[in-house]
Amino acid sequence: MSVRRTIENNEEAGIRPRKTYQSFVAAAGGHRELNFIEKDVRNYIMREVRNVSEQDDAKEFRKYLLRMKEKNQNLFFELELEDDQSIKVAFWADARSRAAFEYFGDVISFDTTYNTNR
Repeated sequence: MSVRRTIENNEEAGIRPRKTYQSFVAAAGGHRELNFIEKDVRNYIMREVRNVSEQDDAKEFRKYLLRMKEKNQNLFFELELEDDQSIKVAFWADARSRAAFEYFGDVISFDTTYNTNR
């Protein structure tokens, strides 16, 4: 099995990058036998594996909203995606949220950029 596939499988299974790297070290017979470090494993996960997850999240969220619209014709939603197919803007409103807006005169907003540069 390739290193990349192993990293992807371990990430999907919830195995921490440190444990994944340590398994490579053990299999290779030491740190010096590898041509990458633990940080490379983490970078690969952030760049490749989680990016795919964000794209899948957008697709699944859209499917969820479409299913909800089938159940409730009063649901309105709109999604705007980034170039990489991750969610840029998401808006949805159903009859209950519209009634709450009429009563309270306010809405709830989620800042999806929070914590992205940490």
